[in-house]
Amino acid sequence: MHETDMTKALILTVKDWLSEQSGHPVVERIHLTVGQFTCVEPASLQFAFRAQVQGTFLEKSDLVIEETPLLAFCHPCQQEYRPEIGLQYACPVCQSPLEDILSGRELKINRVEFSQPTSV
Repeated sequence: MHETDMTKALILTVKDWLSEQSGHPVVERIHLTVGQFTCVEPASLQFAFRAQVQGTFLEKSDLVIEETPLLAFCHPCQQEYRPEIGLQYACPVCQSPLEDILSGRELKINRVEFSQPTSV
């Protein structure tokens, strides 16, 4: 399950970012974009995240995942199309092989929502 390794990398990335911030911000939400062609299962990623953040600085934070579809461009037809992952990658009109992927390979942190702790 590579979602576990990805979650570990995500936690380390957020931890590094937090270490550079002043005022000890509290992470509330982490927004990710995950492309359908990355072979990352959002539900498995959520599960791995919940399991790995228990007892850590991210325990009360949420992971928000936006999935982007696989979108390709056919040069002979000059049009975009949506390949069927695992079934049909060629252009549905002219059957040209998949050449250009426009979206679906993304795997990135879009933003981190945080708050500053209130002082008493």
